[in-house]
Amino acid sequence: MKIAIMLIVAYLIGAIPSGVIIGKLFFHTDIRQIGSGNIGTTNTYRVLGPVAGTVVMTMDILKGTIAALQPTLLFHLDNRYTLLIGLAAILGHTFSIYIGFKGGKAVATSAGILLAYNWQFFLIASAIMLTLVYITSMVSVASMTSFPIVTLIAIFYYRDPLLSVVALVLTIFIFYRHRSNIARIKNGTESLVHFGLAWRRQQAKK
Repeated sequence: MKIAIMLIVAYLIGAIPSGVIIGKLFFHTDIRQIGSGNIGTTNTYRVLGPVAGTVVMTMDILKGTIAALQPTLLFHLDNRYTLLIGLAAILGHTFSIYIGFKGGKAVATSAGILLAYNWQFFLIASAIMLTLVYITSMVSVASMTSFPIVTLIAIFYYRDPLLSVVALVLTIFIFYRHRSNIARIKNGTESLVHFGLAWRRQQAKK
């Protein structure tokens, strides 16, 4: 019963549409109707600016962290339950009951779960992600590259079987959620964030 309740709570926490809330509350804008239509950090950053994007990213990370910490904080269960309960938050984020079972791509929420499970590994994963964003100026490419790298680190360095399996599952899921981005990357139409090396090269050509 405890597990079932935590899964439901984790889903409901993860389902909170941070981008929609920030857009409507402070900008009187429905983020789903502008840009890529995604409710996550990247579209919020492009459409509403870096402050709004940072707030949404922080909220999405915290959703994963708070949801995943339930087993250890409330019931003092083994840390492995952190990852399992956290997966419900990812489902909530990507298929939110509050907005017609649509949602984001779960990159930040996944990071939040990792923060709850292993904060040192979270810092490593964040450094990898930020470095790739800076190099490519594309969050989609950075996400799809960093997840396999993090999975390999979990398998060969941390040698954590549960983390490795969850990371592999999330890697596949992240690629699936980025199908439209992959198509735009192939067509050369994927948008760049307004910083990083690739964006600077693009600006230099203009």
